[in-house]
Amino acid sequence: MNNDDAVIFGSNDSNLLLLAEKFPIKIHPFGNRVDLAGDPQNVNLVFQILKILNHLQHSGIQIGQADFVSAAQMAQAGTLEYFEDLYNEILIRDAKGKPIRVRNLGQRQYIQTIKKNDITFGIGPAGTGKTYLAVVMAVAALKKGRVQKLILTRPAVEAGENLGFLPGDLKEKVDPYLRPIYDALYSVLGSDQTNRLLEREVIEVAPLAYMRGRTLDQAFCLLDEAQNTTHEQMKMFLTRLGFGSKMVVNGDPTQIDLPRHSHSGLLQVQEILRDLPHIGFVDFVADDVVRNPVVAEIIRAYDQVNRSKE
Repeated sequence: MNNDDAVIFGSNDSNLLLLAEKFPIKIHPFGNRVDLAGDPQNVNLVFQILKILNHLQHSGIQIGQADFVSAAQMAQAGTLEYFEDLYNEILIRDAKGKPIRVRNLGQRQYIQTIKKNDITFGIGPAGTGKTYLAVVMAVAALKKGRVQKLILTRPAVEAGENLGFLPGDLKEKVDPYLRPIYDALYSVLGSDQTNRLLEREVIEVAPLAYMRGRTLDQAFCLLDEAQNTTHEQMKMFLTRLGFGSKMVVNGDPTQIDLPRHSHSGLLQVQEILRDLPHIGFVDFVADDVVRNPVVAEIIRAYDQVNRSKE
């Protein structure tokens, strides 16, 4: 490696420190070289990670901490050999022209499942990119003329007494709950274009209650936070599917906020729809989390506690 390659090490060598903690080994950067010391197997994995990321950097791909996290997770899972292949496909470019790609095999399976099926269920913990990638695929379908409209929705489990004193109609009251969807749209399209498409009703971001009684033709429909749907709400949404449309339903079964005695529609569909044609399920795990590495550790800790209670 040369001095120009050191940019991938991160501020104050933060990316190298991440690798040293993940495996663990001792990593010492000296100018245009990096010394690795420790368990030979771990040293070899870190060497392979640095080699791959350096090659991607030289091919014109900007490498950041998220890439180090993904590479480390795939190395630990024994799938590092597939890492570089993930960068071969650009899903779309964001509002700043930056290419958007999948970052792990779980995300690639998710994208492939969306392309293949009429309805896709993305099930797993926060931070795996479910909402963001679904919005990316929705925008890509709109730009390619495969759909004419984007319908983005989520249940507002507190759209009752707790919000009753807020001003405005139901949509205005639950807009804060839809913020993650707006954030993804602004990232992919930019705020100006997003707002124009919202004004023209090409994009509709609305609470789940607004879906009742409709048939959604030529639309890409996203239901987020689906663990907070009831059985009836889930059935209602899925049966809105019209011709030329796709649906993506995302949720995390460990974060159900429904009132006591209510049962999650997401849990039910996993039991009754998994074997139906044109419907795909993708199950994300902690290793698919692409946020700060601490998030994945938090998820594993909670999972361990939950398993011990079973």
